[in-house]
Amino acid sequence: MTAESNETKSRYLQYLEMVTGPFEDKRRYRRYKARVKGLPAGHRTAVDALERYMQFFGPGKADSLLAMLDDLADLFEQSAADGIPVREIVGEDPVGFAEAFLRNYPEGQWIHRERELLADAIDRAADGTADRTAEGTDHAAGDET
Repeated sequence: MTAESNETKSRYLQYLEMVTGPFEDKRRYRRYKARVKGLPAGHRTAVDALERYMQFFGPGKADSLLAMLDDLADLFEQSAADGIPVREIVGEDPVGFAEAFLRNYPEGQWIHRERELLADAIDRAADGTADRTAEGTDHAAGDET
């Protein structure tokens, strides 16, 4: 291969990663899924359910999400190795467990951004500092009222 074809390939891979995301993140996610697949059935089912929940409410950034999923896999792998049943890990309130777990990964969570936007908008409205040019605009839909 010539230096020019290597440069073209490199530019192609850079473009592809720009469109699809970093390849290392994909490899890391596949490793996580393989780890989960190796868990006992009950632990695997619990991790799958927690992952589904956490993808809705967890970090929106890939690196934060992957760190969270790796920690979740660590927790369940260690618990399975120690013979700890799922109910002892999660407790009687799976949503409470998931919420407590998610609090360790606040960066990138869309719900936190939305809460901040809501609080800021209400503060501006209450203080009378709302943008005067925005009067009569429905910000949620972007339509004039």
